[in-house]
Amino acid sequence: MVELTKWYGSVQALDSVGLTIAYGEVVALVGDNGAGKSSLINCIGGVLEPDSGAIQVDGHDVVMGSVRDANELGICTVHQDSTLADNLSAVENLFLGREVTRGFGPFRRVDAAAMRKRTQETIARLGISTIADVGTRVGQLSGGQRQSVAVGRTMLDDFGIVLLDEPTTGLSVGACARVMDAVRALRARGAAVLIVSQNIDEVFDVADRIVVLHLGRLAAEFRRSEVTPEDVLAAVMGMTLR
Repeated sequence: MVELTKWYGSVQALDSVGLTIAYGEVVALVGDNGAGKSSLINCIGGVLEPDSGAIQVDGHDVVMGSVRDANELGICTVHQDSTLADNLSAVENLFLGREVTRGFGPFRRVDAAAMRKRTQETIARLGISTIADVGTRVGQLSGGQRQSVAVGRTMLDDFGIVLLDEPTTGLSVGACARVMDAVRALRARGAAVLIVSQNIDEVFDVADRIVVLHLGRLAAEFRRSEVTPEDVLAAVMGMTLR
């Protein structure tokens, strides 16, 4: 992201924000309410167009007019509500709109066995062992299991850039831990991960770098190993301890 700026009428949500994320890295994006976190995620994910600045992927400027454009560039966003269909199974959610088929012409049919096998493999890659049956309707799963399915969709297509917008909000401690395991699995396979979180313990558990937004500006950027939670919280409030 190069000098990204976004206005909503007379309100400036992003003010010349620059940020780089490497493959195989988890970057945590933190900030108070109204700091510009969601605006930045939405600009990268193709939901919003920045008013100025540029987004580069692999060193090349890109233009995204939609989420589909972002997906085609290898960028996928997992939102807080995960946007899953409760009445469909984990398998059906993972392959929704991109079902695997076999046969030809009028004899073509959905290959349920192949999709089930790939879903089981994807869940296993995430290290998730709590989903006993991937044929279970998503509406019957716990919050953590649902988010695991949502993250699984990013691994199914091997998206290189994954944006996670507060994926653990409202989840139990155990469910949060499973989602963090999924984030580590994304990093391990070489994805560039940007996670928005208000949970400092969670940030220090999984992030390689921590980026702080304050009133739409890049207020601070830390290596997680070189700072304390107090340093980060001070930057979130627009102060500094060092």
